[in-house]
Amino acid sequence: MDPISTLIYGGLAFVAALCSMYAASQAQDTVFYVHMLILTLAFGLAALALVRQCSFQTVTNEPSSSYSDSIIRYGVIATMMWGIVGFSVGLLIALQLAFPSLNLDLPWTNFGRLRPLHTSAVVFAFGGNALIATSFYVAQRTCRVRLALEPLAWFVFWGYQLFIVLAATGYVMGSTQSKEYAEPEWYVDLWLTIVWVAYLLVFLVTLIRRKEPHIYVANWFYLGFIITIAMLHVVNGLAIPVSWFGSESYSAFSGVQSALIQWWYGHNAVGFFLTAGFLGMMYYFVPKQANRPVYSYRLSIIHFWAVIFLYIWAGPHHLHYTALPDWAQTLGMVFSIMLWMPSWGGMINGLMSISGAWDKLRTDPILRMLVAAIAFYGMATFEGPLMSIKAVNGLSHYTDWTIGHVHSGALGWNALISFGALYFLTPRLWGREAMYSSKLINWHFWLAMLGIVIYASSMWVSGITQGLMWREYNDQGFLVYSFAETVIVMHPFYVMRAVGGLMFLLGGFLMAYNIWRTIRDERAYDQPVSQVITVGA
Repeated sequence: MDPISTLIYGGLAFVAALCSMYAASQAQDTVFYVHMLILTLAFGLAALALVRQCSFQTVTNEPSSSYSDSIIRYGVIATMMWGIVGFSVGLLIALQLAFPSLNLDLPWTNFGRLRPLHTSAVVFAFGGNALIATSFYVAQRTCRVRLALEPLAWFVFWGYQLFIVLAATGYVMGSTQSKEYAEPEWYVDLWLTIVWVAYLLVFLVTLIRRKEPHIYVANWFYLGFIITIAMLHVVNGLAIPVSWFGSESYSAFSGVQSALIQWWYGHNAVGFFLTAGFLGMMYYFVPKQANRPVYSYRLSIIHFWAVIFLYIWAGPHHLHYTALPDWAQTLGMVFSIMLWMPSWGGMINGLMSISGAWDKLRTDPILRMLVAAIAFYGMATFEGPLMSIKAVNGLSHYTDWTIGHVHSGALGWNALISFGALYFLTPRLWGREAMYSSKLINWHFWLAMLGIVIYASSMWVSGITQGLMWREYNDQGFLVYSFAETVIVMHPFYVMRAVGGLMFLLGGFLMAYNIWRTIRDERAYDQPVSQVITVGA
């Protein structure tokens, strides 16, 4: 970035810091005041850093053939860090359910506040940083151009970290928009909208400037994820603030309309944030790690368009047996069942891309992790439509079966493929010969797998037990079990869940240590790694 541009950006950051300071002085509640102080500090540090970077010496640009990898290195570290934070909070709230005394009678440590903190940390902080980092890496390599609008890309990275901090502190202080998916304060939503539009611009302009005439399918999935999440976030976050200097707001929707919008957002956050975006990872990192072409490029395109058109209609299946009109409930169920076909088509395409390289699973723990992720994707996308069927939903909904389903997908699919991508990226980004320890990756894989199996299986048994106990009636039509009795029965399953979560967290610590040692390692590549990806039939 040239000196004049650096000064301009620094000046804008300084003005933003002054505005935040003024807003803090006018704050009408504690949450708004704390957030404005955080913004003042963040913008002030940004202005100082930009001014310190400014130099009026001759600027030497990097060669046009090089890539913008510094921002991806930061993304790898942020993904690793937020993953550890999210897994740790998840373990804590799992232990709180098994041992309620761990709530500590402190408002900011109780389950009600830490649960949305955990969800946002693992989905948006860990998963979001993984998606941003890998999308920037994949776009550059498959388009054979440097990342476009690089200063804006840095704004996306740091702006997203700021959003995470604002949302997390709001949750801990007990401030949300009181929705099913704990929505942060209106001004935090607004800030994320600005960051996300910048993300779209960076990614889109990079694709437009590409030297490769073909747009590789991974970029289609990344682009679909970015655009759809923007639409979902804006509509679900529509709110009218009570005051410009307070955190409270009123949602633009109410009643059953609000419920429908929330689950249109909620399910499609799963469909596009946790599915489409991570499928972009699958279509790049699996063929690269296996050193094999995509099994069927034609099938990958069908997979993309089918998922895009079908997923958006599936949200109402979360509202069976509610005030939502029956036709809307049925619509959600039908489209969920239709998703079986494209989802499994994508799973088969990913697994078949290993054809001719299955022997590598014995010696390559990274490929083993990626293949296991695809298997969990197939299982989760089978179980989801099954649970959308009204007869099954009547047993499963509001029980721990849903928790088991969500975590088998989140830990098995999203986390494992993110781990595989991090292990793939780290040596390449820091110019190392390989990861520090293949044995540690292997240990990580088995700890994660055992943790997922213990976690999910305990919740499946717990959930089905809950559903059966809740619907058990005696001859006179009264419930056989009180709610308290069902909670007592759940205790050993909750302990097992915490054990599974602990194993998964230990695997995360092994990953962090392995990445840290790889970065510190002095060994470098003898030759640069090829970045060309091949396409199959």
